[in-house]
Amino acid sequence: MLTTITDGFLCCLLGKTPNAVGPLDSVDSGDGYTFLEVKPGRILRIRHHVPKNRPEFPEEPPEEEEPQSAVHCKRRITLYRNGQLLIENLSDANAQNPDPTEPEPPDPSGIPTPGKRRKRKPKKVVTVDCRKRITSCKGTHGDVVLFFIHGVGGSLDIWKEQLEFFSELGYEVVAPDLAGHGCSSAPPVAAAYTFYALAEDMRAVFKRYAKKRNILIGHSYGVSFCTFLAHEYPELVHKVIMINGGGPTALEPSLCSIFTLPPCVLHCLSPCLAWSFLKAGFARQGAKEKQLLREGNAFNVSSFVLRATMSGQYWPEGDELYHAELAVPVLLVHGMHDKFVPVEEDQRMAEILLIAFLKVIDEGSHMVMLECPDTVNTLLHEFVLWEPD
Repeated sequence: MLTTITDGFLCCLLGKTPNAVGPLDSVDSGDGYTFLEVKPGRILRIRHHVPKNRPEFPEEPPEEEEPQSAVHCKRRITLYRNGQLLIENLSDANAQNPDPTEPEPPDPSGIPTPGKRRKRKPKKVVTVDCRKRITSCKGTHGDVVLFFIHGVGGSLDIWKEQLEFFSELGYEVVAPDLAGHGCSSAPPVAAAYTFYALAEDMRAVFKRYAKKRNILIGHSYGVSFCTFLAHEYPELVHKVIMINGGGPTALEPSLCSIFTLPPCVLHCLSPCLAWSFLKAGFARQGAKEKQLLREGNAFNVSSFVLRATMSGQYWPEGDELYHAELAVPVLLVHGMHDKFVPVEEDQRMAEILLIAFLKVIDEGSHMVMLECPDTVNTLLHEFVLWEPD
């Protein structure tokens, strides 16, 4: 156990990832980092900051039956066998009399056939009926926690500017390293890096630190874990922020990708991969961007972890229907020059979600939180404070 803790602290100091760990209880390092054992031998490094001397506020008054900040969601989502998704915002009368039919397409001759309708048997029909209270989340509120989740090849260090910004405003922030990333332990089996394995890690972190109002912020692959948690804990997740996360499609690893090559080959190609990531992940590729890449500890994982994580992106449940069921406000932040995620994907996500706002940053790319930290921080803070009129 002492060796494991020592390796963990050396990892933080030297920027290296330990390959093997033993049993470990949750340990605070004293500098804001925590080592949390989510499973035996599976240890995540977590940046956890709680504001000191936070004033105690009286409990909020009981909610009225119709609070002004409450949003009533009632919609019917119909998935047809051809993959078409039909989303309808319903009134009480329509909700009691569903009619999954579709008008008959016009006759090829150009003469419409009035009154004729074609029945189409839907594959699945889901009715969402909920009421959610959306309030402003200030740093002085003791029941607010902000969770930051990075993507493939990154680490919690990519959130450095955001963590400092919100910590200074008095927010409680939590940012984990995914397994095999940053200073978290790196299990030597590929099954440790599937979507479901990583999602369970994030579930353990969320359950450990969640309070009454929790805001999830994800980047790239990390957006999928935010969506998963928002779906699993609708009463606890207050708002979600998706940064360059892509469209509302089910995850499936590519069979024809460079990441299917053996780890030894990927290791030899790592300089080329890092250069390619710099070209595609940043709008500019100067000395400043290279320094940001090093400081953010991004794309600094072993070839085995990189290959296993990319190959493990299998999440068939995360389709358009899954996203359409979310009844939580979402802010979509997109870097215009992102070569990994086209802006059309985030536009489609905004169409599917119930309450969504899309903000495009002209100067940013995939790593927009590193390129334009002030702009990103302002957008995030405005959304955290936002509440319906």
